[in-house]
Amino acid sequence: MNSLRNSVKLIGHLGADPEIKKLENGKTVANFSVATNDVYKNTKGDKITETQWHRIVAWGGTAEFAEKYLRKGTHIALNGKLTHSSFEDKEGVKRYKTEVIANEFVLLTKPDLPF
Repeated sequence: MNSLRNSVKLIGHLGADPEIKKLENGKTVANFSVATNDVYKNTKGDKITETQWHRIVAWGGTAEFAEKYLRKGTHIALNGKLTHSSFEDKEGVKRYKTEVIANEFVLLTKPDLPF
C-alpha cells in the first residue's frame, strides 16, 4: 500500500524533445513536458477538450531511455511521483514548481528512429 502514497500515472504526448544534461557526477537527467487531454461535453452538448501540461524529470537509466526513444509528439504512459519546490527568480520573487519524477515509461507509439 505504501507505493500508492505518492504515485502519478499519466498518458499523453511530449510537447518537445527531452532536454538532456550529463552532470559532472556522471548522472544523466532528462526534462520534458507531457500534455494530457480531458474531454467532456458542456451544458450545451458541445465537446470540450482541456489540455494540461506536466513537467517531467527523469534520472539515470530512465533519462537515458528518454534520450534514446522520446521525441516531440511521442505518445507515452508514465509512472512517477509528484514533487513540489520553490525558488527565488533573478528579481527575488519566490516561484513555485510542480514536477513529476518519472521512474517508468511505456511507449504507446512506435519510435520514429533509425535502427
